[in-house]
Amino acid sequence: MPVFIGTSGWQYRDWRGVLYPEGVPQRLWLEEYAGRFAAVENNNAFYRLPERATFAEWRERTPEGFVMAVKASRYLTHIRRLHDPQEPVARLMDRAAGLGDRLGPVLLQLPPTLRADDALLDAVLGCFPAGVRVAVEPRHESWWTDRTAGVLADRGAALCWADRGSRPVTPLWRTADWGYLRLHEGRALPHPQYGRQALATWADRLAETWRDQADVYVFLNNDAGGAAVRNAETFIRVVEALGRSSVAPAGRPAGRESAGHRPGDSSHE
Repeated sequence: MPVFIGTSGWQYRDWRGVLYPEGVPQRLWLEEYAGRFAAVENNNAFYRLPERATFAEWRERTPEGFVMAVKASRYLTHIRRLHDPQEPVARLMDRAAGLGDRLGPVLLQLPPTLRADDALLDAVLGCFPAGVRVAVEPRHESWWTDRTAGVLADRGAALCWADRGSRPVTPLWRTADWGYLRLHEGRALPHPQYGRQALATWADRLAETWRDQADVYVFLNNDAGGAAVRNAETFIRVVEALGRSSVAPAGRPAGRESAGHRPGDSSHE
């Protein structure tokens, strides 16, 4: 079970001293990040879809084997609410193609007010080119039906497992031969960190669900105060303790400490 572990975004000013050493300019943060983690979830594309040239620049700035998942534009998910998806999906994929072999899954995070419409979801998924991995994060309980699970499975799309408060907020369906997990907010102190036990529980769930060589992507979205960085480093060690393979950046052994991490961190729930 190769596990790609990273954070949701990388440009957070309060990560200085946690991930980014003092004196490293912001324009070099992606390079610094890619020396620590093998994957990142690009949230910037949700708010403002970058040009293809920007994606291409990110490719040039990251090492071989690095993976960038891309959160789909809110124009598709929140403004159009999945209607008329052909043009926004085509535009997203045309620009994200600048990443080349760095392109990872595309994440569709649905609005919490968007009720289930399985035909609409199926139409959106059908717009993505063959071979593109798509993870879907519904946030209205009306989606938790066998019909939705069937649409995802038929399209080879992964249900994005999500956690808030160290508890699952989605069903733990396996709808694809690969997995995607987002950890939004833990219950450990200082807030919003995850305790080691909570992370170990998630690692166990992933290992039990994907026992083969399936790829699994895990992104920490609790960015405040660098919690995501510390928790991602811990998650790497937890996964490896289970005998699973966490994907490490080129030239860096998995589990390397971040700038502000201290071994034996006693954060707990």
